[in-house]
Amino acid sequence: MSDISLFNSNSVGNPNNNIFGLPFTEEEASLVIVPVPWEVTVSYGAGTARAPEHVFKASIQVDLLDCNVNHGWKKGFFMRDIDKKLLLKSDYLRKEAELYIDYISKGAKVEDNKFMTKSLKDINEGSLYMNQWVYDHCIDLLKHGKKVGLLGGDHSISLGFLKALEQEHGAFGVLQIDAHCDLRKGYESFNYSHASIMYNALEEIPSIQKLVQIGIREYCEEEWNYVCNSNSRVVTYLDQFIKERQFEGETWKHISEEMINHLPQKVYLSFDIDGLDRKYCPNTGTPVQGGFETEQVLYLVKQIVESGRELIGFDLVEIGVGQTDWDSNVGAHLLWRLSNLMVKKSI
Repeated sequence: MSDISLFNSNSVGNPNNNIFGLPFTEEEASLVIVPVPWEVTVSYGAGTARAPEHVFKASIQVDLLDCNVNHGWKKGFFMRDIDKKLLLKSDYLRKEAELYIDYISKGAKVEDNKFMTKSLKDINEGSLYMNQWVYDHCIDLLKHGKKVGLLGGDHSISLGFLKALEQEHGAFGVLQIDAHCDLRKGYESFNYSHASIMYNALEEIPSIQKLVQIGIREYCEEEWNYVCNSNSRVVTYLDQFIKERQFEGETWKHISEEMINHLPQKVYLSFDIDGLDRKYCPNTGTPVQGGFETEQVLYLVKQIVESGRELIGFDLVEIGVGQTDWDSNVGAHLLWRLSNLMVKKSI
């Protein structure tokens, strides 16, 4: 067992330690972060498969005092090693997907090309492999009493974790922070696309009682019809209307309380970083103008915890990799604050 009395939280982060320079092993940590280096189905910008390693490096620069959760780090945070086999599989299938997307974008039929037919099959099978990989890692950690957070990778990585949470917790709700609904069915014929994560979650996991989406500012008719026909299982707050309510005098506190009231006792946070204003995530894969300030989102998550609800897990996805470390720096600070909020009730 690490003697944390010897650890100086005011010193420079030790790169020989784990995430945030903390001296914990996985066995000692209450929260384990699982990196998922996967971006096979991204449909615009790439790079998020390598975000976990960049966020890890940036995390060493994060100061360890969080005024909302004092000494939360003492509960122990640990990030698992990046699975090189999974990353290589993502790289290979991503190349296949790029050729496939280029092919269908010109109006060509997949069934007319044996190579493209095989590529589509390989990509869909690869996504099944990734979903099972995530499930296996998460269910093992949950059964050992660990809290878990996912670090992506694209948004498709969340499904296996959500299935593991169903096994462990039964019914729960999902708060999705995102620029997109992600309710497309089999987008670009990829069964488990990053643009289909919430569709797949709702269709395959009946224990998800409620999906509350906030910050949405780009969506198609198919997705909007799904929301409208969901019998209020999906509640969507468009970025435009959130801002209009604030322009007309409503406080973020009041709007946040309304959002939280839709959620059941147990809550999973799915945080696509493109839900933020792009100044925080200039290299995210599918940027859209508008979005939240970081403190708006963190205030909302803090209010969820303070409402008496249980935060049972989170993902932080779609972090880009650019010429500077800005995206990973923002990602590391968000990961720090979310990790502290995950353990707040146990302090």
